[in-house]
Amino acid sequence: MLSFIINEQKCTRCGLCAKDCPVKIIKLNGDLPTIDDDKQALCLKCQHCLAICPTAALSIFGINPDHCQTLQGHLPDPAQLETLIRGRRSVRHYRDENVETQTIQQLLNVAGQAATGVNSRQVLFTVVDNKETMARLRDKVMDGLDQLVKTDALPDNRKFFEKFVLLWQEKKIDTLFRGAPHLIIASAPRKCPTPKADSLIALTTFELYAQNVGIGTVWDGFAQWSINDLLPELKQELRIPENHVMGYAMAFGYPAVTYQRTVEHGEANVSRVDWM
Repeated sequence: MLSFIINEQKCTRCGLCAKDCPVKIIKLNGDLPTIDDDKQALCLKCQHCLAICPTAALSIFGINPDHCQTLQGHLPDPAQLETLIRGRRSVRHYRDENVETQTIQQLLNVAGQAATGVNSRQVLFTVVDNKETMARLRDKVMDGLDQLVKTDALPDNRKFFEKFVLLWQEKKIDTLFRGAPHLIIASAPRKCPTPKADSLIALTTFELYAQNVGIGTVWDGFAQWSINDLLPELKQELRIPENHVMGYAMAFGYPAVTYQRTVEHGEANVSRVDWM
């Protein structure tokens, strides 16, 4: 059951919840919104109805609308948001310290709000949340890659990983994870409508919020290739479900560098459709 409840005293009978419902299962019954029992299974659980109600008269899934944050007066202004986006940098130098557990959890909770296809909400975050575990993972990946080098098992398009192994063995230079104390991998069930896109959207959300609270991130393609393609047995050790698509990996932690300004990449590449 959806626990779809209307406060009759607060409801203005505006019909916005019915109009905005993506699957059109809300109807006005005697001017009050209702959902028939036989339609409840169609609900996407998107909570659009709760979000759009102007008087906080609608509750669903036991959520009290008075406990939800109102949007008016609480959003960043356009210039601040633009600066956040333009100021985003890939961080490749990190401090050798853990990010606090509660901060990581808050990052994950925010990233978990990201959009998913058909509101499936099945993205899994696999997180290395302390530097000691990260060190063990780094050693395991380097050892695995070393075995591939020794047995000449690296694919031709990944031969350059041999240099990464040598740099680590000879100079302790970590090209794969950039010395980050933490790693996050986003994955989703293969049967989801859009597993890859869901994972990338979630990590983008994670990254922007992380930057806003002083946490650095880097989209870690080398880690993605290592774990997903070259050493897939590690996915089982990391407890990534076998039926999941590994969307991408992102290293993160407190940055050891400070960027002072935005950069300029010029105007967007645009192709406008004008034949319709």
